Amino acid sequence: MTATATRSANIALFSLWALFWVATTIVALQEASRNEYIRWWEPLLWEGSSALLGTLWLLLQRRIGLNYAQYLDRPRLWFLHHLKWLPLFAPVFVVSIYGIRNVVYGLVGRVYHHDSWTFIWVYETVKLLLFLSLWLGVIFGFDSFAQWRSQRERLLNVQKALAESQLQQLQSQLRPHFLFNALNTISSLMHVDLARADRLLARLGDLLRLSLQVTRRDLTSLREELRMLELYAQIMQERFVDRVSVSWDIAADTADAAVPALLLQPLLENAFRHGVERSASAAAISIASRREDGQLVLTIVNTGTLDSAQQGNGIGLRNCRERLRVHYGADASLELREDGGQVIARVRLPYREYTP
Repeated sequence: MTATATRSANIALFSLWALFWVATTIVALQEASRNEYIRWWEPLLWEGSSALLGTLWLLLQRRIGLNYAQYLDRPRLWFLHHLKWLPLFAPVFVVSIYGIRNVVYGLVGRVYHHDSWTFIWVYETVKLLLFLSLWLGVIFGFDSFAQWRSQRERLLNVQKALAESQLQQLQSQLRPHFLFNALNTISSLMHVDLARADRLLARLGDLLRLSLQVTRRDLTSLREELRMLELYAQIMQERFVDRVSVSWDIAADTADAAVPALLLQPLLENAFRHGVERSASAAAISIASRREDGQLVLTIVNTGTLDSAQQGNGIGLRNCRERLRVHYGADASLELREDGGQVIARVRLPYREYTP
């Protein structure tokens, strides 16, 4: 167990222990008030001496019990290791509490009357066994819960580290793929229109600077994501001049939504690659966002048809689906379908405000 979990268990346990002895003392005082031969301080002495020795046992158990934490998943061994101290603790307990009571009675000039020592040994030992068994059961429950919580925290930390490692790996796959496609676009213009190629290089520089800022974190705002899309779209429109139009329909209440960085760029890249590059006629691409039933819905639509190459086998689409799964599990989805001469890529994910 971690130190925090152990500390929390001890605080809860000692609080319950204190409440138990307070309640026991109150009950003893109420019973004594009905007997005119019992002084008010006598129940306090009886219960106080037992509470004192019991508390010493609890403190000793919390120290020694750390050695037995390894047996919490095997309850019988855990209880046996604790109860093996009963033959030593029982005589110490009986001698101590009756010694304290006799000393106090002697100080006030009275005699402490009790049953025979044979009866006391048997009675107190049986009572002590029941008492210790009860409290060991309570302690076992507290320690088991603390250990479970500690193990759960470690598991969550491991899962978080694995998820972060996986996201970093996915992002590292995407960056060179994205850069290669952008440079390939510029390369195709170098011997055709040097001025346009120069403009594209300048925009690519802006795009890379922005992407380096954004991809240092797993999530970004939709506003920043769309700014990167806009720069990428400008580069592609320079390449396919007069062959494509790009429209934007972004709901104002979605701009501050949190989205995985570079989530939409592969989808827009597919729209240009499969919807514009392979079309001899003018094509259109539209990017839209809206909120719907607590979800953020992002849509990229391009004119064209859905072929086998777009069925999710490419790096970009696999990357998008995997990152959505890591971030949101089953609460997010990426749908790719054809409808009336258009290819529609639609992303649904929980709407959450982006916090830098």
